[in-house]
Order: sequence, then structure tokens, then C-alpha cells
Amino acid sequence: MPVPTVTWQGGLDGRLEIIDQTLLPGEYRLISCDDVQSVWDAIKQLKVRGAPAIGVAAAMGTVVGLRTLSPAAPESALFAKLKEVTDYLATSRPTAVNLFWALDRMKSAAEKMRGRGTKAILDGLLQEAKTIRDEDAAMCRAIGRHGAPLVPNGGGVLTHCNAGGLATADYGTALAVLYSAHEQGKRFKVYADETRPLLQGARLTVWELMQNGLDVTLICDNTAAHVMKEGRVQMVVVGADRIAANGDAANKIGTYSVAILAKEHHIPFYVAAPSSTFDLSIPDGSHIPIEERAAEEVTQGFGCRTAPEGCQVYCPAFDVTPARYIAAIITERGLIRKPTTAKVAKHFK
Repeated sequence: MPVPTVTWQGGLDGRLEIIDQTLLPGEYRLISCDDVQSVWDAIKQLKVRGAPAIGVAAAMGTVVGLRTLSPAAPESALFAKLKEVTDYLATSRPTAVNLFWALDRMKSAAEKMRGRGTKAILDGLLQEAKTIRDEDAAMCRAIGRHGAPLVPNGGGVLTHCNAGGLATADYGTALAVLYSAHEQGKRFKVYADETRPLLQGARLTVWELMQNGLDVTLICDNTAAHVMKEGRVQMVVVGADRIAANGDAANKIGTYSVAILAKEHHIPFYVAAPSSTFDLSIPDGSHIPIEERAAEEVTQGFGCRTAPEGCQVYCPAFDVTPARYIAAIITERGLIRKPTTAKVAKHFK
């Protein structure tokens, strides 16, 4: 990315800036989020999206929501406001666990600084938010290094939705694997599903890969089986928004279909995600909350009506791929091959 997807400019009186992803690829625009409402709206409206990027935005959004306090305010006022802000941001989207992980981390950081005074806590929370961003960037690079050996030199790779720099603090998760392999000299063709209904693959992944000089071809979602049958694809790699303790992985709607197709065609299916995307508090994917989006995203996406007025619509934003379809989960710590509850627990022990 020319600039990071989510960044903080200046000190405590600075501003949160994000790339407005709803405008891409037609327009590249940085926008400022100057109050907690604008941060909530940016997450809800997908101006910032992708589990890691949402987590970073939520951490920085916490600071945005708190800085209306006077540095001389009592700590009791700060902690009351902290609960108000984090509870509110937590209502923006339900599936990406990084959102809740980041908010919990900000609350924990504040508790550790209790007694130092409001000004010191505010400064410390800004630093914590920046640290979350820096750690995510480092994890993305490590995911790329661990995943690069899996990429077939001279082969084809299919990806679904967008799990690149636009979805993270720096380098991506699934796309980090491809960027790292490309930097090592491997040459391969990427097939990017368009990713209905909001076309994150077409608008974001293809744009991002083209910006970085990778060989990418856009396909309709319903073309995935065909390119696999033709032998054009030797690997599938996707990101994730929440991974259960047994390795079941929630990702953009349509990922489950791709995993089934990959298994049918004997193509390894990989999930790339940082440790912050794992939710070890839930045993399996049946406990992952699935966000439902507005019907208008299907019936009149991007302002063009494509379905009759008044028709019934079911629009889940995510689905869950069972661990049995996953060849390996790629994290910043390495690979969890054929994930199970025991293997995931061992990986993070």
C-alpha cells in the first residue's frame, strides 16, 4: 500500500486515518475518523474491513473516543468512558474476533495503568494502539515467510475475498504468502474470485495485486470449479475472520464452497491468519456468530437494482469452513497441518 490501511497521525491530539475501501478501485482516498461515531460507521460500512485491520481501527478508535476527556479528569471518569466507548465499538460487527480482542486488550492495558492518572493512561493507550498495529504488521510478514514455501512455482493459486494489505496493518495474511513467494523469485498466476455481493475480490484484491506487480486474473465466483477442473489451480489460500479451537474457520461467504471444490479436485486449501484471529474460547465453528448484511447489498449493490423490489433476501456475510477441509492454517508461528483441537492447542502452548 502507498500508505498503511489504518494509521495514526500525530500525538494524542492527532487523528485516525483510513483508506476508504468502499471507493476502490475507482478512487483512492484517505479519510479521517475524528469521533467514535465515525469509527463505528467506518467499520460497519466496510470503509475499513478485514479482521486484523478492524482490530487496529478499534484500538485506535478507543483513543478517539476517550480524548474528549480532560487530562485532569479523575480516573473514574476515564474508566467509565472507556467502558462506554468499547461497548459501543463492539456493536459494529459481530464475526471478526480481532475487533473484540483489540478492545479487550485496550481495557486490559488501561487496568494495568490504573493509579497513574488520566493523562498517563491516555498516552499509554495511544501507545498500546500503535503497538497493536506494529505487531500485526510483524505477524503479517511472518505469515508470509511461513507460507511462501507452499506456493507452487509456475503454478496457479486461487484466493477468495481480500486478505491483503487492505485487510491488515501492512502486508496481508493470505496475500502475504503470495507477496513473500513473489519476492523470493517464484512466478505463478493468481486467480481471484470476484466475491459477491460486494466484490472485494474484484475491487480490492485484483487492484492490490496489480499495484504490486503480481500476475492476477479475475474470475466470477462460479468459475472456481471450472478453473480447478482445467488444472489451472494447484493451491487455494484465504484469510479468516475467526478460527475456533478445533480449526474451523469463518471467512467471507463463499469460502466454504471453495474449500469443498478444492477437496473434490485434490487441491490443498490453506487458511492464513494471525494468532489474534483465533478464538480458543469456542470449541468449533458452530459457535461463531455470522453477521447478516442488508438486503440492498444483494438487490441493488453499487446503486444498480438487479432484483425485483420487495423480494426476500438472505445475505450472510460469512460462512464457516470445517477444519477437515483445511490442509494447514498458516500463522506467524508456523503451520498447523490438518488442524484439530489438540494441534491448535499445542501450536499456542
